[in-house]
Order: sequence, then structure tokens, then C-alpha cells
Amino acid sequence: MPPARKVSEFFREGNDWFCKAGLPSDITVVVDGVRFHLHKFPLISKCGKIARLYEESERKHEKIFTTVLEEFPGGSDMFLLAAKFCYGTRVELTSRNIVMVYCAADYLEMIDEFGEENLLSKSESFFYKNILHNWKDCILALQSSEPVLQRAEKLHIINKCVNALSVMVCTDPSLFGWPMMMYGSLQSPGGSILWNGINTGARIRSSESDWWFEDISYLSVSLFERLIKAMETKGIRPENIVGAVMHYTRKYLPGLGRWQGGQHSIPRTVTSFSFTPIALDQRVVLESIEKLLPQKKGKSFCRFLLGLLRVALILGASQTCKDSLEKRIGRQLEFATLDGLLIPTYSDAETLYDIDTVQRIIQHFMSSESKVTPFSPASVEPETSPSSGPLRLVAKLIDSYIAEVASDVALKPGKIRSLAEALPDSSRTLHDGLYRSLDIYFKAHPWLTDKEKEELCNIIDFQKLSIDACAHASQNERLPLRVVLQVLFFEQMHLRTALAGHLNVLETESAPTGPVNVQAEMAGQIIQRDGWVTMVRENRVLKVDMDKMRSRVGELEQEFSKIKQEMKKVSKSHSSLSSPRVVARRIGCNLLSRPSDDKPVTIGSTAPSPRASVEQARFSCHSRHKKSFSLF
Repeated sequence: MPPARKVSEFFREGNDWFCKAGLPSDITVVVDGVRFHLHKFPLISKCGKIARLYEESERKHEKIFTTVLEEFPGGSDMFLLAAKFCYGTRVELTSRNIVMVYCAADYLEMIDEFGEENLLSKSESFFYKNILHNWKDCILALQSSEPVLQRAEKLHIINKCVNALSVMVCTDPSLFGWPMMMYGSLQSPGGSILWNGINTGARIRSSESDWWFEDISYLSVSLFERLIKAMETKGIRPENIVGAVMHYTRKYLPGLGRWQGGQHSIPRTVTSFSFTPIALDQRVVLESIEKLLPQKKGKSFCRFLLGLLRVALILGASQTCKDSLEKRIGRQLEFATLDGLLIPTYSDAETLYDIDTVQRIIQHFMSSESKVTPFSPASVEPETSPSSGPLRLVAKLIDSYIAEVASDVALKPGKIRSLAEALPDSSRTLHDGLYRSLDIYFKAHPWLTDKEKEELCNIIDFQKLSIDACAHASQNERLPLRVVLQVLFFEQMHLRTALAGHLNVLETESAPTGPVNVQAEMAGQIIQRDGWVTMVRENRVLKVDMDKMRSRVGELEQEFSKIKQEMKKVSKSHSSLSSPRVVARRIGCNLLSRPSDDKPVTIGSTAPSPRASVEQARFSCHSRHKKSFSLF
């Protein structure tokens, strides 16, 4: 038997390990199928567990003692290291093996009672002195603890590493004993600036708060989750925690970067680091990360949530995870963008886009808006309430969304209607967006009947259409006749209102000068600055526009009065003569017969068709209207 502290040589033959000690082996230890042929005295003198097992088997009087160590921490490699320590071989402790050596020594009960400076005390001392005070070593130790996580938890190794890392995040990184990433070789390991290799003694403090994002991203999901929760208790700023979570998610969910608008954080690591990449289940990562996300609002965070929802639909995440993401997005829908909401259908649905998901998000938004405390006093109008701003932004976004999905030929009218009616009427000051969406839908679905079109047009408040939208709608061949008549009526009202407004402006300008006030002073400044010539030109242009508007209003009033008289004549006639064909005959139109009629009816009239009659009215009304609708 070799004397103490003398290095013994170990060698392997196949699946067996041997020690050249000059004596035959009298104890065999089996770890993970690997057999170690060793000597009992070195092991019993250091390992309490093997000593106890050997005492229990002494009564069998076996010449060779054999034992199997089940679930040994670190496997056969760690037992070989412990066996070498028992034989006096010097064992090198590093940040990569300290946790497994610590757990192996605890498993074998290598305490100081079986020899001074035993492996357990040495491991514990190295862990406290070298690991917990160094950022890099602490990360490496925590990463290497995955194979022995259960025993490491028992020894409180995980909690101590997590707490140490959360404290170091709040500390100047130049105190951790490794170069800062932004200065590279210009900084000494102690944190001082180097000039031509000379230590200047100057210290550098990092102004960036995301230096630790990439380092902790090498941890497993469970360890990363524990570290983030520990940082929250330590008072780390929420925006930094959100940044770390988003960085971790983008790293292990590569598909998420497709919907982030090209905004990716640049992975930065210190060159002295050599972390080992880990393979993670993307679905587990997604469902775990969703639970860590705080209640935060913002454009970038909303875009991130929408990307997570897409990935969740692709990966088939749990319904709880998807519902939670939809609620989070709904609470901040005013920050969403159109490209973020255009979620493709990943199931067997007929439509191209997942409209049901968007509709649920809108419902969550409305439920969150309804929980907002109303503004005091109660007499304040809805337009001035605190929630009116987000509501109008969402209405504009949904109108653009409807216009984008309207070209899908498989989209049913009910889907369009449900999306448009998901928001209240007060959310839209103008209905131009809805009209544009319906026009795109009618163009992509030419087979719709007039009744279906009229039902869809009921969601539009024609009083909220702009003059340009009314002008476009009055010439739109895809709209039903009844809708066109309503548009012409409200267009006339718009023109009257605009004309009255211009007349008030002219009367105000031509009024005698009264006491000097603020407006008069401002007008005087404008005249002095630009001169009388500019003002005269503007007045001439305004008068020309007024003349054009007066003539146009007169023409519209004449056309509308004619239509009104014809409608009165029809209403006074017999009920049997009140069908659309009789009305058409009165106006001078010739309608084609339909299959649903009992008998074919021939109207002997050479007058133009209803559409041509309306077109003639439109042409006469809009001959001087050259401005087109800006939305088309």
C-alpha cells in the first residue's frame, strides 16, 4: 500500500478502473456500470459511507467487498476524482466541477471526522472563497449544477449562487475580477484602465445596465426563473428585468425575431468566458417566460408580446399561456401595430388571418377600458375622458386591420361586422376608415347581394363621413342604390355646413374694427409681415371657392327635391304599385326580371337603367367636383 500523500497511478481497461498500488484489490465499487477495483483502507479512512457499508458486510467474511453506489452525483468521473483524493492525488477544483465535487463529497460523507482537510471541507471552503465573490465563476458553477440539482438544493448551493448573482447585478461590474466587455483588453482583471500595458489606477464604471443579459442567458429555464425572482426581491429595476427576460426569450425562440422589426439585442460576452450552450425545449421556454413577464406597457413590449403569441400558436402552447398573452396584449392594444395584429391562421381555418384571436384581444381591451375610473366631474364629455385617446387609437388600428383582411375571399360578412362593432360608436370621430374597409370587401366579394351589402353598410354612420368620402361614395358603383341616396343627402348637409362656416369667416373679416384685442393684434402682425398683397389674393381665392360651393349646393338641392317629389308620388299610389319596379318606372328606369319572380314582366320603356339614372344624377352633381377621395 502506498504511503499517504503519494500519487498513485490509475489506469483503465475497458469498463474497469485499476490502481497501481503494489497490492491486490480488495474492494470493488460500481458507479453507473463502471467498476473500480480499489483498496479498502484508503477509501474507509476518508469516506464515511463506504466505511459504514463495509462494516455491515464484514459478517459475510468475503475476501473482496463489492458495493454499488446508486445515483452518484456526477457519475463515474466524479467518483474517480474522489477516489484519487483518497489515494493522496492532488485534486484541482474549478468553477466547472466545484458543485459536483461538493455534492460527491457530501454523498460519500467525506467529512473531517474521517480525516483532516477532507474533500467536503475543501470543497466548501473553495466555494465560499472563490465562487461566490466572482461573477464568472458563480455563473459557471450555477450552470454546471444541472446534473446534481436536487443534491445541490439540499446543500443550499443554488440559493447561495442566485443570491450572490442578484447582489452583484446591483454592484459595479469592475469589482468582480474580470474585464468589462465594452473595454476589452484596455482593462486589467482588477478593473483598472491600462495604458500601453501600464496600470493607470483609474476605475471605469459601466453606464449600461444590460451587461449581464447575455451571461445569465446560458442558464436553464428553471435557474433563470429563480434568478429573475431573486433579482425582483433585491430591488432590481423592472425595466432591466424585462430586458433580461426579452433577451433570454429571443435567444431560445429564434422565430420571435421575424416580428420584432429588426430590433435585436447584440449578444455580448467577455472573451475570457467560455460558457457551454444549452439545448432547451422552446415550448417550455415560452410557457415559463410568460409567467415572468411583468405588467408593463409600451410599443416595444407590445410588439414582443404579439411575437410571443405567434410563437405560442405555432408551438401549440397551453391554452392558459395563450389566454394570458391575449389579455396582456389587450390591456395595451393602443401600442400595437398593424403588422403585429396580422397573425396568420396556423390551424385548418378557411380564413388567411386569425380573426378570432384579434377579436378576443379587442374584447380584453374593452374590458380593461371599462375598469378605468371615470373622470371627475361626471359631466365631462366622453371625448375628453382619459380613456378616449387609447380608444380612438385602437379604432383607427382596427379599421386598418379590417381593410387589410377584407380582401380575403373566404372572409364572411359576419366577421367583418363583428370586428367593426366590437368598439363603441364614440371611438370613431370619422367613419372614413370603415367605408374604405367595406369598399375593399365589396370589391373582393362581387357576389354579395344588395341586402347583404346594406346590412354591412348599416355599421357606417354617414353623418361621420368626410366630404371627400361622401363624394367617393356617391360615385361608387359597388354600393346599393339606397345607400347612395343616403350619401347624397348627407353630402348636401356637409356642404351646407361648410358654406355656412365660410360665410361666418367672411362676415368676421368684413366687420368694423372694434376694440383692440389679441386676435386683432395677431392679424395686424400677419398683415405687417406678409403685406396687403397676400391678404388680397387669399380673399379672392376664398370668394371663388364660395361661388363654386353655392352653385354646387344649388344643384344638389334641385336633384334632392326631384327625388323627394318622386318618392311622395309613389307613396300616394296604391300599395300594389309601391314595388321597386313601379318606383323605377316613375323615375324612368328599366329593371331586369329575376328568377324569383312569378311571371316575367316587361317594361316597355326606353329610359336608361336605374344605375344609369343614378349615374346621370351623380354626373350632374359632381361635374365640378374634381377632388378625389384621399383614402383610395
